[in-house]
Amino acid sequence: MDAFKTYKNVNRTDDSLSFGISRMQDIYAKRKGKPDEPHRHDYYTILVILDGEGQHIIDFNKHTLEKNQVYFISPGQVHQLTEDKPTLGYAIVFSPQFLVLNNIPVDFIEDINLFNDFAHTLPLKVSQSEMDRFASYANEMFGYYEGNAPYRLEAIGALLKLLLIGAHNLCSLNQLDIQTMESGAPLVRNFKQLINQKFTEWHHTSSYADALSITPDHLNRVVKSLTGKTAKEHIQSRLTIAAKRLLYFSDLSNKEIAFELGFSEPANFSAFFKSCTGKSPSSFKAST
Repeated sequence: MDAFKTYKNVNRTDDSLSFGISRMQDIYAKRKGKPDEPHRHDYYTILVILDGEGQHIIDFNKHTLEKNQVYFISPGQVHQLTEDKPTLGYAIVFSPQFLVLNNIPVDFIEDINLFNDFAHTLPLKVSQSEMDRFASYANEMFGYYEGNAPYRLEAIGALLKLLLIGAHNLCSLNQLDIQTMESGAPLVRNFKQLINQKFTEWHHTSSYADALSITPDHLNRVVKSLTGKTAKEHIQSRLTIAAKRLLYFSDLSNKEIAFELGFSEPANFSAFFKSCTGKSPSSFKAST
């Protein structure tokens, strides 16, 4: 059983809505400054941080809250916000359904490489002028969301896409030639989808390459060029995140977790986990 909340509806008062936006200072006031509880969402989350102090933990990785940051959190990622003072900014949430309704392909989200559902999620640090632009988009979204203007959700969809494209263009990792992006993005997308489906069964790059009808070398080359990480590193990241979540949030034994994740022997799981994290499963559980 999970020991943390999972929020399934984007809007708690109207579950027909697939988009929501709040001012973070209002959320802080509603919680009366108390730390957030570890939780996850079944939808996408963007935090636009104009100014803040505290800590943001995403899948056990700690980040210092500071001004001019943007966080992109995928469905299923566990995160927790602890603020030393009210954060100024916006929390934007939306579902895949919202993308479809606004003619934004779900593939667009996967191809822009901002949402890393099982990789180390780093905040995007932006300049003041860039943050002014993102804050303007967010503020307009908030105005449309709170109002009743015709086509308000369509306007929000356009502004959201502008924010995502602007953030994508600031990621130096993605400054690749168009031909590389167009030819490699579908392969990386299919590879990541396969990992989410098969990571407890397939632990080796060759299994994914066979399923994609390519060689392991070709898969590694394309994945590394577009994401900065090898195919093996992506597979290991997915397994490691799943292991950490089970160790921290469930009462399963190490042996049960090993079998849950497809390891034939608990010793193999322990060796894998230690090689990836520097800690044994028991040490990790004791230290969190």
